[in-house]
Amino acid sequence: MINAVLVFNNNGQPRLTKFYTQLASRSIEIFDLVSARPSSACNFLPLPPLLAPAGVSSSPDAPTQITYRHYATLYFILISTSTESPLALLDFIQVFVEALDRLFENVCELDLIFGFETMHAVLGEMIVGGVVIETSLEKIVAGVKESEGLKGKRRAVNASSSSSLGKGSGFAGLGWPTGSGGSWR
Repeated sequence: MINAVLVFNNNGQPRLTKFYTQLASRSIEIFDLVSARPSSACNFLPLPPLLAPAGVSSSPDAPTQITYRHYATLYFILISTSTESPLALLDFIQVFVEALDRLFENVCELDLIFGFETMHAVLGEMIVGGVVIETSLEKIVAGVKESEGLKGKRRAVNASSSSSLGKGSGFAGLGWPTGSGGSWR
Protein backbone atom coordinates (compact mmCIF):
# COMPACT_ATOMS: atom_id res chain seq x y z
CA MET A 1 0.00 0.00 0.00
CA ILE A 2 1.19 3.47 -0.81
CA ASN A 3 1.04 5.71 2.25
CA ALA A 4 2.12 8.98 0.62
CA VAL A 5 3.16 10.59 -2.64
CA LEU A 6 5.44 13.60 -2.34
CA VAL A 7 6.97 15.86 -4.97
CA PHE A 8 9.62 18.40 -3.99
CA ASN A 9 11.81 20.75 -5.96
CA ASN A 10 15.58 20.86 -5.36
CA ASN A 11 15.13 23.58 -2.71
CA GLY A 12 12.82 21.40 -0.61
CA GLN A 13 9.62 23.25 -1.51
CA PRO A 14 6.69 20.82 -1.74
CA ARG A 15 4.88 20.70 -5.08
CA LEU A 16 2.60 17.79 -4.12
CA THR A 17 1.90 16.14 -0.78
CA LYS A 18 -0.77 13.46 -0.90
CA PHE A 19 -1.24 11.21 2.14
CA TYR A 20 -3.36 8.04 1.96
CA THR A 21 -3.00 7.07 5.63
CA GLN A 22 -2.64 8.97 8.85
CA LEU A 23 1.05 9.31 8.32
CA ALA A 24 2.66 11.99 10.42
CA SER A 25 3.38 14.87 8.09
CA ARG A 26 7.16 14.73 8.36
CA SER A 27 7.69 15.28 4.67
CA ILE A 28 10.50 17.84 5.07
CA GLU A 29 12.59 15.32 7.04
CA ILE A 30 11.95 12.72 4.33
CA PHE A 31 13.06 15.17 1.64
CA ASP A 32 16.22 15.93 3.64
CA LEU A 33 17.00 12.20 3.80
CA VAL A 34 16.49 11.70 0.08
CA SER A 35 18.25 14.84 -1.12
CA ALA A 36 21.34 14.14 0.98
CA ARG A 37 21.98 10.88 -0.86
CA PRO A 38 24.54 10.85 -3.67
CA SER A 39 23.24 10.43 -7.21
CA SER A 40 25.05 7.10 -7.44
CA ALA A 41 23.02 5.63 -4.54
CA CYS A 42 20.05 3.36 -5.18
CA ASN A 43 16.54 4.84 -5.13
CA PHE A 44 15.27 2.82 -2.16
CA LEU A 45 15.81 3.29 1.54
CA PRO A 46 14.07 2.14 4.71
CA LEU A 47 11.88 4.62 6.54
CA PRO A 48 13.72 5.53 9.74
CA PRO A 49 11.75 4.61 12.89
CA LEU A 50 11.88 8.24 14.04
CA LEU A 51 9.88 9.33 10.97
CA ALA A 52 7.29 6.55 11.17
CA PRO A 53 3.97 7.42 12.83
CA ALA A 54 3.77 6.53 16.51
CA GLY A 55 1.92 3.36 17.48
CA VAL A 56 1.52 1.83 14.01
CA SER A 57 4.79 -0.05 13.68
CA SER A 58 3.05 -3.40 14.30
CA SER A 59 0.34 -2.75 11.69
CA PRO A 60 0.73 -4.47 8.30
CA ASP A 61 -0.08 -1.11 6.67
CA ALA A 62 2.76 0.63 8.50
CA PRO A 63 5.03 2.60 6.18
CA THR A 64 8.46 1.02 6.02
CA GLN A 65 10.15 2.09 2.81
CA ILE A 66 10.91 5.15 0.72
CA THR A 67 11.20 4.91 -3.06
CA TYR A 68 12.20 8.00 -5.00
CA ARG A 69 13.35 9.28 -8.35
CA HIS A 70 15.09 12.57 -9.13
CA TYR A 71 14.16 14.20 -12.46
CA ALA A 72 15.81 17.53 -13.35
CA THR A 73 14.60 19.89 -10.58
CA LEU A 74 12.03 17.59 -8.95
CA TYR A 75 12.13 14.68 -6.51
CA PHE A 76 9.22 12.20 -6.76
CA ILE A 77 8.97 10.28 -3.48
CA LEU A 78 6.70 7.38 -2.50
CA ILE A 79 6.32 6.12 1.04
CA SER A 80 4.92 2.61 1.15
CA THR A 81 4.58 -0.61 3.09
CA SER A 82 7.01 -3.49 2.71
CA THR A 83 4.41 -5.38 0.63
CA GLU A 84 4.99 -3.05 -2.33
CA SER A 85 7.73 -3.93 -4.79
CA PRO A 86 10.29 -1.11 -4.97
CA LEU A 87 10.85 -1.81 -8.67
CA ALA A 88 7.11 -1.57 -9.34
CA LEU A 89 7.08 1.75 -7.46
CA LEU A 90 9.93 3.06 -9.63
CA ASP A 91 7.85 2.07 -12.66
CA PHE A 92 4.85 3.85 -11.11
CA ILE A 93 6.89 7.05 -10.77
CA GLN A 94 8.01 6.72 -14.40
CA VAL A 95 4.41 6.35 -15.64
CA PHE A 96 3.31 9.29 -13.44
CA VAL A 97 6.01 11.53 -14.93
CA GLU A 98 5.30 10.37 -18.50
CA ALA A 99 1.57 11.06 -18.05
CA LEU A 100 2.35 14.56 -16.79
CA ASP A 101 4.72 15.06 -19.71
CA ARG A 102 2.04 14.08 -22.23
CA LEU A 103 -0.61 16.29 -20.65
CA PHE A 104 1.61 19.35 -20.23
CA GLU A 105 3.79 18.75 -23.31
CA ASN A 106 7.32 18.90 -21.91
CA VAL A 107 6.37 19.24 -18.26
CA CYS A 108 8.35 21.57 -16.01
CA GLU A 109 8.04 22.70 -12.41
CA LEU A 110 5.88 25.72 -13.31
CA ASP A 111 3.37 23.39 -15.00
CA LEU A 112 2.98 21.55 -11.70
CA ILE A 113 2.52 24.80 -9.80
CA PHE A 114 -0.08 26.33 -12.11
CA GLY A 115 -1.63 23.05 -13.26
CA PHE A 116 -1.94 21.37 -9.89
CA GLU A 117 -5.49 20.22 -10.72
CA THR A 118 -4.17 18.18 -13.62
CA MET A 119 -1.41 16.71 -11.46
CA HIS A 120 -3.98 15.65 -8.85
CA ALA A 121 -6.22 14.25 -11.61
CA VAL A 122 -3.35 12.09 -12.91
CA LEU A 123 -2.68 10.82 -9.41
CA GLY A 124 -6.39 10.18 -8.91
CA GLU A 125 -6.48 8.09 -12.09
CA MET A 126 -3.54 6.01 -10.82
CA ILE A 127 -4.19 5.58 -7.07
CA VAL A 128 -7.35 5.23 -5.03
CA GLY A 129 -7.01 4.99 -1.26
CA GLY A 130 -3.34 4.08 -1.44
CA VAL A 131 -3.86 1.22 -3.91
CA VAL A 132 -2.53 1.45 -7.45
CA ILE A 133 -5.46 0.89 -9.81
CA GLU A 134 -4.08 1.96 -13.18
CA THR A 135 -0.65 1.97 -14.79
CA SER A 136 -1.58 2.12 -18.47
CA LEU A 137 -0.27 5.44 -19.74
CA GLU A 138 -2.89 5.70 -22.50
CA LYS A 139 -5.80 5.04 -20.12
CA ILE A 140 -4.51 7.54 -17.57
CA VAL A 141 -4.05 10.33 -20.12
CA ALA A 142 -7.43 9.59 -21.74
CA GLY A 143 -9.18 9.61 -18.35
CA VAL A 144 -7.67 12.96 -17.36
CA LYS A 145 -8.47 14.53 -20.74
CA GLU A 146 -12.04 13.24 -20.52
CA SER A 147 -12.54 14.61 -17.00
CA GLU A 148 -11.03 17.98 -18.00
CA GLY A 149 -13.30 18.02 -21.05
CA LEU A 150 -16.33 17.48 -18.82
CA LYS A 151 -15.20 20.34 -16.57
CA GLY A 152 -14.90 22.59 -19.62
CA LYS A 153 -18.42 21.69 -20.72
CA ARG A 154 -19.78 22.39 -17.24
CA ARG A 155 -18.08 25.79 -17.18
CA ALA A 156 -19.58 26.64 -20.57
CA VAL A 157 -23.08 25.60 -19.41
CA ASN A 158 -22.71 27.57 -16.16
CA ALA A 159 -21.48 30.64 -18.04
CA SER A 160 -24.36 30.56 -20.50
CA SER A 161 -26.99 30.03 -17.79
CA SER A 162 -25.62 32.84 -15.61
CA SER A 163 -25.48 35.23 -18.54
CA SER A 164 -29.16 34.57 -19.31
CA LEU A 165 -30.15 36.05 -15.95
CA GLY A 166 -29.22 39.48 -17.14
CA LYS A 167 -26.80 41.94 -15.70
CA GLY A 168 -27.52 42.93 -12.12
CA SER A 169 -30.48 40.58 -11.67
CA GLY A 170 -28.84 38.74 -8.77
CA PHE A 171 -31.12 36.30 -6.98
CA ALA A 172 -34.24 37.83 -8.50
CA GLY A 173 -33.71 35.80 -11.66
CA LEU A 174 -34.00 32.64 -9.55
CA GLY A 175 -37.28 33.70 -7.94
CA TRP A 176 -35.73 34.42 -4.55
CA PRO A 177 -36.73 37.48 -2.53
CA THR A 178 -34.47 40.50 -2.86
CA GLY A 179 -34.63 44.14 -1.95
CA SER A 180 -36.06 45.75 1.18
CA GLY A 181 -39.35 43.86 1.16
CA GLY A 182 -38.22 40.95 3.34
CA SER A 183 -35.54 39.83 5.69
CA TRP A 184 -33.65 36.55 6.07
CA ARG A 185 -33.58 35.10 9.56
